[in-house]
Amino acid sequence: MFPIVISPLEIADQVEIVERKGIGHPDTICDALAEMLSRNLCLEYQRRFGAILHHNVDKALLCGGRAAAAFGGGNVLAPIKLYLAGRAITEVGGEAIPIKEIAVEGSRAWLKANLHALDPQRHVKIDSVVQQASQDLRTLFSRRGLHGIALANDTSFGVGYAPLSPLERLVLAIEKRINGRDRERAMPAWGEDIKVMAVRSADRVEITVACAMIGRFLANIEEYLEQKILLEKLIRDLANEHGFPACNVGVNTADNTSSGGIYLTVTGTSAEAGDDGQVGRGNRVNGLITPCRPMSLEAAAGKNPVSHVGKIYNVLARDIAETIIAAIPEIESAQCLMVSRIGVPVTLPAVVQIKIASLEGVRISNPRKHVDELASGRVACIPELITGFVSGISTVF
Repeated sequence: MFPIVISPLEIADQVEIVERKGIGHPDTICDALAEMLSRNLCLEYQRRFGAILHHNVDKALLCGGRAAAAFGGGNVLAPIKLYLAGRAITEVGGEAIPIKEIAVEGSRAWLKANLHALDPQRHVKIDSVVQQASQDLRTLFSRRGLHGIALANDTSFGVGYAPLSPLERLVLAIEKRINGRDRERAMPAWGEDIKVMAVRSADRVEITVACAMIGRFLANIEEYLEQKILLEKLIRDLANEHGFPACNVGVNTADNTSSGGIYLTVTGTSAEAGDDGQVGRGNRVNGLITPCRPMSLEAAAGKNPVSHVGKIYNVLARDIAETIIAAIPEIESAQCLMVSRIGVPVTLPAVVQIKIASLEGVRISNPRKHVDELASGRVACIPELITGFVSGISTVF
């Protein structure tokens, strides 16, 4: 058994800041490609050897290209450069694993499936510099504790909370609605590089959205401005649905039409010329960036799903908080903090702290037994998380 500490949770909600970087943002692209590489390596290892082997490919860098955007067209002048790095088993018993091919092909497939105006062959150059891990880490990964449980490969922590606030749910809904449409037919001028920032101070809410517009689907500035109006309407409608009818909404607020300074792109992502990207600089495992909530700085994407607690514990901490909220109606809000110790089974965290807040006016009598059982039950299910990570059901960005 591991120590579980239950503490009261103080809820301060005067100011709330919530951000999400969409799937076409350079940082999110890096997260997605690192996680795709990990998943594909897991599948390849399982196919060849019947088990997931050691790897941590949680390092990726996107260097923006150069582009000349224009209404009715535009051109990419220099490609986006993507570098996938990390450590992985590259050879077993003389049998080489084609790491570079797996990395490049998987990345191109993801880009093709998710960025409708970007050509992965012409607009992107992908390079893999993944190398073999050190002997000590490979040995640690191969060791197992009681009942074959993997040993934690790092001393780290994970945090999570539940439930999401109405504003957090709104921010997720905005990006998912914009990027969840049939992008080639419905509003094709809207690129996938979406950034949503919501700020609430008491009852006042402001939502700022940046959307990379695609020049070849727009004939002139008038059409560009029409698309901004349509996007603003979608956001206002969603805000109304989520209980924020009077919020202020701004789209591409840095635009200066008199000087021609507008957010116009060739590919629908600022990676073509305006921005670079890196794993771990974007959304946390719940898909949001929430500085008023507990957050981990771990880059979960690309870490191996078997023993890397930087990935496992952040997802698990969120799951524990959600489980407690769902199972105990008197609890209004919950937070979970988990700390690991390298070399100890991942199912034996050094400590788990759970903070709970009850509904106003409701007293919870002796919650320890129920909370202990719920948390212990979720921790015991850590091996089952592997399937979710490999299949992509458990998302980390």
